[in-house]
Amino acid sequence: MPLNHEAQASIEFFSRPRASRAERKVLGEHLREQVPLESHAQLPAPERRADALTILRSQETVREPTLVPLRYERMSQNPFAHLRGAAAVMAHDLSLQPTSGIEVQLCGDAHLANFGMFASQERSLVFDLNDFDETSPGPFEWDVKRLAASFALAARNNGLSRDEQFTACQIAAQSYREWMAAFSERKTLDLWFAKVDVKWMMSQMKNSDIRDMFEKASNKAKKKTVDSAVDKLTEVVDGQRRFRSDPPLLTPIDDVELGTVVEALAPVFTDYITTLQPDRAVLLSRYSFKHLAFKVVGVGSVGTRAYVILLESGDGEPLILQAKQAGASVLEPYVGESVFANAGERVVVGTRLMQATGDPFLGWCHGGTAVPHDFYFRQLWDMKGSIDVAKLDVDGINSYSRICGAVLARAHARAGDASFITGYLGTSKTFDRAIAEYALGYADISEHDYQQLVTELAAQ
Repeated sequence: MPLNHEAQASIEFFSRPRASRAERKVLGEHLREQVPLESHAQLPAPERRADALTILRSQETVREPTLVPLRYERMSQNPFAHLRGAAAVMAHDLSLQPTSGIEVQLCGDAHLANFGMFASQERSLVFDLNDFDETSPGPFEWDVKRLAASFALAARNNGLSRDEQFTACQIAAQSYREWMAAFSERKTLDLWFAKVDVKWMMSQMKNSDIRDMFEKASNKAKKKTVDSAVDKLTEVVDGQRRFRSDPPLLTPIDDVELGTVVEALAPVFTDYITTLQPDRAVLLSRYSFKHLAFKVVGVGSVGTRAYVILLESGDGEPLILQAKQAGASVLEPYVGESVFANAGERVVVGTRLMQATGDPFLGWCHGGTAVPHDFYFRQLWDMKGSIDVAKLDVDGINSYSRICGAVLARAHARAGDASFITGYLGTSKTFDRAIAEYALGYADISEHDYQQLVTELAAQ
């Protein structure tokens, strides 16, 4: 009996020999002839750019109207804050330039403030990308360019000269390229499980100032446990623990609404549990719902719906989960619609692809008729921490740039093809310089967009 198409495809996938590292590297080298490394320095022509404010305004329709002004207030603090909130603007601008065509799982918002510390499932402290709201497959250099542009603006905000800004951006790109080459030589399983342990990372730091900053930040992160979250965000009222009221940043539900919330949330939470690994679902079944609050998060995320959910075990041991609204990635208009019907699943799958160790409670669901949006769940805090970039001097910025470039390379190598990318990037500094040139030019564009926003807000 002849095999059907699906069976033939299955056999082909299962038995087809995979290309070697050397073969994939050669493919990358040939691609360099079609898309020269120097081309990555090109900036979008002003006449082709869409109006930045128009793009930002178009995102208001999926946000809570009362929080939109807070979003713009946070973005207007400085040009770096504006860049953080303008991922959609930069995605549009990146789409106007030639691309390598080498696809990886992108973070989609790889600015330097989206790197940080958190607890691994083994309870050690790791350093990695920690925000995947915009994750999507796409050209690897888009993440590199956003990372470098963020270093240009952060360095500028810290008073560094243009030459010093260029150096910081070049170091980020060089670190990415060199670590990608190193990852391309690792065994397949070793690469998949590679992670950046904070203790090891600090031992490699030559600059004592940034090493001290990381040590302080890691010590602070270790104290950001569920207990510290409970102490900060909740209080006991009439013998019952509930979220504090601190609007608009933290707005708990009214007691009179509790029954209605439980009725609406129960099936949603049940759907979320089905997306967890069975052992995690068993763990979560030992807790029950106690309270819920609306919590404002981030800069670019302000206005999207984010809830914190207080759970307790039978012995009163607390656990706080965060449910965050997920929509279409800002990259989708340019790289294609997501293959996932639920945007929360898109975020979770992207996170699992790019992080070597992740949140055990990461899952997704739809909010139902009461809140008709997609959501993803994760644990709140859990040893999350970061350094204060505003305090970094030249050496500190350069060291941090080197770290973030390496971490981004690890994430891309895990979800992409390190040998293919390495073949394309080569061993010269051509790519590094092109990215640095792009980053400084795009920082100028971002400053112009920032001034436009400030002027608009002042006129209101």
